[in-house]
Amino acid sequence: MDPRTAAQRFADTWQHGWTHHDVDSILTLYADDAVHTSMPFRPPHRGRGAIADYIRWSFTNETNPEITFATPIVDGDQAAIEFHAHTIDNGAPVTLAGCVFARFDPDGLAVQTRDYWHTTDGHH
Repeated sequence: MDPRTAAQRFADTWQHGWTHHDVDSILTLYADDAVHTSMPFRPPHRGRGAIADYIRWSFTNETNPEITFATPIVDGDQAAIEFHAHTIDNGAPVTLAGCVFARFDPDGLAVQTRDYWHTTDGHH
């Protein structure tokens, strides 16, 4: 699959999957042995199962997510995709802004992803 197509599919699927807490649809984006790092100093999640556990955990206390992903910036087999989320987490409004960096295999599956993000209370 063309990396631009893979990157746009990644952004669109994550946007829909996060909005609807559809972990299964998000997991279709990842290779079986993919590695995901959420924030630079956290240990990586290795394999689709570990990534699924992380995503489920991250959705646990979140309600009413409003998610947007920007058009991916693609270079070779890698993409950078900015995202924004407005959610209610444990009853409080939270705004999250970040970027995911993804590398895709020839089939268009993510083999390596890493996120950088920050949150603030309220809708700023």
